[in-house]
Amino acid sequence: MEKNSSLWKSLVGEHPVCMAWKQEAEGAIYQLASILFVVGFMGGSGFFGLLYVFSLLGLGFLCSAVWAWVDVCAADIFSWNFVLFVICFMQFVHTAYQVHSITFAREFQVLYSSLFKPLGIPLPVFRTIALSSEVVTLEKEHCYAMQGKTSIDRLSMLVSGRVRVTVDGEFLHYIFPFQFLDSPEWDSLRPTEEGIFQVTLTAETDCRYVSWRRKKLYLLFAQHRYISRLFSVLIGSDIADKLYALNDRVYTGKKHHYDIRLPNYYQMSSPDLSRSPLMEQFRNSRQHCNK
Repeated sequence: MEKNSSLWKSLVGEHPVCMAWKQEAEGAIYQLASILFVVGFMGGSGFFGLLYVFSLLGLGFLCSAVWAWVDVCAADIFSWNFVLFVICFMQFVHTAYQVHSITFAREFQVLYSSLFKPLGIPLPVFRTIALSSEVVTLEKEHCYAMQGKTSIDRLSMLVSGRVRVTVDGEFLHYIFPFQFLDSPEWDSLRPTEEGIFQVTLTAETDCRYVSWRRKKLYLLFAQHRYISRLFSVLIGSDIADKLYALNDRVYTGKKHHYDIRLPNYYQMSSPDLSRSPLMEQFRNSRQHCNK
């Protein structure tokens, strides 16, 4: 205890006090370094925030090193500031390399900035999602899926263009950019099940979409629970938009409107499939309203 008190006394009590302060201010290099420090510590988060912070702090330490070499002539002050400058420079190069390595095609850049970035998805996570997908071009009047013929083996999101959805030649609705092309079909099947499209999807214009193969995407979900929950939310939101879009429903002729693309409608439209109690209750309530 006495040793600690004597050490504190030697550092504070016996340390020489400045008897006279310098009247003139330090040079422009020192002032510039201080300004760079203040502005640098105002940086944000993320990759570009790190680039901002390390670049300004590095310049600040470099100015301090120059000031220590030219004005103060203190080797220790110069050494410490130069070492800190080198550290900031290395961190800047490392961060810049990471940003450069996470580069995407134009479709992925648009998809990230429009959909994933507003949700707060980090670039490394989106990079993992993008590496499991491919960008596909769909020419005008070409079909993405044909009713009763195309198997459900992928999940796709439209990036540009417009897709028309029809059943038995009757128009249902359009699919616009940043909407899934086949979210109801995807949600209607378990991972081990197979199915066929009950609608036809035709490109009204030249389209570009991002597509994930079904097996590869399920493998990605198994490896990354966060990505699995993210897609669950996105798919659920997309299906809800299709469900509540009143103008995107087909008229059945009995004064009811069913969305034929919703998974439960497959059971109602296919007599071979067993109906769930919920569907029976829904059907009975509809029949009761007709009376």
